[in-house]
Amino acid sequence: MLKTETPSTQHPQLDLYPVEDLVAALLDDQAQAAQAVKAASAAMAAAVDAMTARIAAGGRLIYVGAGTSGRLGALDSAELPPTFSWPSARALALLAGGRGAMFAAVEGAEDDRDRGAADLRLLCPGHNDVLLLIAASGSTPYVLGALQAGRAVGALTIGIANNGGTPLLGGADIGICLDTGPEVISGSTRLKAGTAQKIALNTLSSALMVRLHKVYGNLMVDLRASNAKLAERAIRLTMHATGADAGAARGALEACQYQVKTAILMLLNQQTASAAQALLDRHTGNLRTAIRGQV
Repeated sequence: MLKTETPSTQHPQLDLYPVEDLVAALLDDQAQAAQAVKAASAAMAAAVDAMTARIAAGGRLIYVGAGTSGRLGALDSAELPPTFSWPSARALALLAGGRGAMFAAVEGAEDDRDRGAADLRLLCPGHNDVLLLIAASGSTPYVLGALQAGRAVGALTIGIANNGGTPLLGGADIGICLDTGPEVISGSTRLKAGTAQKIALNTLSSALMVRLHKVYGNLMVDLRASNAKLAERAIRLTMHATGADAGAARGALEACQYQVKTAILMLLNQQTASAAQALLDRHTGNLRTAIRGQV
């Protein structure tokens, strides 16, 4: 029996707990998710290195999963465009059962291996694409079908599972085992297995974006200021990076359509928006080297 499916021995009388103890037991179990991810840090670092080379060459991130795993992949893909101005066309998600399965379970969809392969082929994957294949069990047929189709065209395949020695981890170019063990509510991998997957996906995609120069220091300088909250955040980031006051930061941002990197260069180097953008382009979006290149 898979570890994630094995009944936990820690809380066999969970349904009899007072509410305070019930909440404490659930929280304690969830806390183990972070430790499981941390134990996989070496594999995750290898994944980030491999991902960076493919994505820098023009590849796409393609998340594949079913149920909770698929929804977590779709969530991570959806958050990249506003957070890092990442093109939506380069952050795609395949969910067993289609888009409707994001909000309602589509029973049996995860068991269709051929559909997984076919759905991936519709995206015309190539060598530079990166597949993030997520399955708590490590043996979900839909995900394994996509894995097979991805490997056939030479895409980079990264398998993320909560059980070791499974087909997904063994078949992927890089396997990341998040060994969360039995769930406190046995059979519900939406709990700490899902929490571990969320942490892992956050870490992989964020580390990738740092490597792609979407972050300066620890500042999110490539956000998309698509609403009032993010516009104010852009101003604060520009102020922090340059020491400028709010008025100067806002003025620079307005002159460059709220591109934070460009505004920072404008203020630090006393440049126009077009000159700062050209400098940034020459340094392939790397704000740090663009600043050094000018001064």
